[in-house]
Amino acid sequence: MRCPKCGSQDDKVTDSRSARDGACIRRRRECLRCEYRFTTYEEIERAELRVLKRDGRWEPFDRHKLFNGIVKACEKRPVSIDLVDKAIDEIIRELESDHDREVTSQLLGTKVMEKLRSLDEVAYVRYASVYRQFQDIGEFIDEIKLMVNRPKSSSLQPELFK
Repeated sequence: MRCPKCGSQDDKVTDSRSARDGACIRRRRECLRCEYRFTTYEEIERAELRVLKRDGRWEPFDRHKLFNGIVKACEKRPVSIDLVDKAIDEIIRELESDHDREVTSQLLGTKVMEKLRSLDEVAYVRYASVYRQFQDIGEFIDEIKLMVNRPKSSSLQPELFK
């Protein structure tokens, strides 16, 4: 591993532990040349997921793009970055276990809305308004009425019956 400070490739691992619920390993390293300490993460290299867009194009799945969309929906809301990362990890895990390498953008959007609904209802409505391409205030009102009538699900308490 190359030191981010001096560029040397000589380092030692000072600490190693599991991170992100076992999805990766966090390693603390120390450069043997300049003694700078830094952290690296090691995770499984996954088969590349592809997303089928509405217009028929295929696009490689981009975690960063998903992260940015969810963070934008959660802007100025009481949702931590750790919760966003956890939700993204859960979405990716579900997609990889339920589908081979290809998913539709509709399925991906639906999974995101499910996670956002349990994290923050305002963030959910924000995301839904862009994802479903709301055209007027009436569509917002209809979605909010649907939310009020549905029992709130919680990521902390899974459903017993589906």
